[in-house]
Amino acid sequence: MATIAEPARTSLPVVPPSPRNTGIDYELLLDCVHCGLCTAACPTYVELGTEMDSPRGRIYLMRAVTDGRLDLQADVRRHLDLCLDCRACESACPSGVRYGRLIEPFRLYMKKTQGNEPGPIDRLSRLQRWALFHVTPYAERLWLALAPARLLQRTGLDRLLERSGLLDWLPPPLRQLYDMLPRWRRYRGRLPEFLPAHGKKQKVVALFTGCAGAAFFPETNWNTARVLQRLGCDVWVPRGQVCCGALHYHAAEEVKARAFAAINCAVFGQRTVDAIIVNAAGCGAMLKDYAHVLGPTAHAAAGRALARKVRDISEFLVDLKPQRPTHPVKLRAVYHDPCHLCHAQQVRSQPRQLLEWVPELTLVPLDESEICCGAAGSYNLTQPEMAQRLGERKVRHILATGAEAVFTANVGCLLQIGRYLRPCRPEVRVAHPIDVLWASYSGEAW
Repeated sequence: MATIAEPARTSLPVVPPSPRNTGIDYELLLDCVHCGLCTAACPTYVELGTEMDSPRGRIYLMRAVTDGRLDLQADVRRHLDLCLDCRACESACPSGVRYGRLIEPFRLYMKKTQGNEPGPIDRLSRLQRWALFHVTPYAERLWLALAPARLLQRTGLDRLLERSGLLDWLPPPLRQLYDMLPRWRRYRGRLPEFLPAHGKKQKVVALFTGCAGAAFFPETNWNTARVLQRLGCDVWVPRGQVCCGALHYHAAEEVKARAFAAINCAVFGQRTVDAIIVNAAGCGAMLKDYAHVLGPTAHAAAGRALARKVRDISEFLVDLKPQRPTHPVKLRAVYHDPCHLCHAQQVRSQPRQLLEWVPELTLVPLDESEICCGAAGSYNLTQPEMAQRLGERKVRHILATGAEAVFTANVGCLLQIGRYLRPCRPEVRVAHPIDVLWASYSGEAW
């Protein structure tokens, strides 16, 4: 497709000819030169092949609406709603287009102007909306909500219900939740507020435990803390921390997202630490973006201070240059890049380095490792058809490798890949890299 020449950039602010206040910095729209290099990285374009479902096409739409040349009709909204906000286009773009700074404010504008037309969140059932915004962001509530399913797994009754066909009678939202639920594993209970370093102290860190991650994969938080302790870090786990706010922010619930962010800034600001450690890609990207999220509020300075301290666990450990683990874990494995780790945070090599530290673990390449698996926060609820297509696409690539385990560093990816892998290959383990790293440090059975 031929490129479209853009007006020359000047020192004066560029404004659209007939502006609508869509909340977008118009200069950012002009960064796109319409080269199309983003299309091959975009999950929805790769699946559908339609221009308006590519980043370039969506930028066309957003600019046309901002200019007043196009009304925000249902078909325009549909193309924009289908975007996963995975930001793979940002990694592929040679012009440095900050797509996240375009789609996020534009979705706020769409929500404000939707009138009586329901948006993707509005089309969910009441149960789904309640679970999404009033259960999922609260770790203790989510843990209690999952208790019946955990009990079924512990007693083996879940397998009996599956064989009998009774699970097919569950309402679709509950059946979807059941299908996503990972197998129950024993863990040590709630993390203490403070875990002292083993041996000579090197660093003092705070651990962000998250909400869904703490409920679905509590052992991963434990393993993160134990690895940090083992490598000479005092670990502080603040009791007052809350959800990072990403779920609300990406659903255009800006006020609630900022409220969560302000609480976290106050809680993590109570002590001086060398780093705030995160083991979930989506949470890490959100926390690192607090300066932007809280920019228009009185908490902007606190947001900048917190964001400067945030490190993904793989970033932190690689920079720490610790003694390598010694216990072998003989395993053929693949690593899937979570979108908000590789694209939003530009962290790619470090998780692979952690896995390469493990003796006898063989890491094999995964095709389309940086293409979204379809989880994307609430996307698998609001866009279930596309989420399923992307989940099944990811599993096909995993199966082609003959891997015995899949590692990825985000709770949504762990749930999504596990959901579509279990029906065909339930013996393939889906886990966080820190889980196998702890097994290699400690000698505990993998």
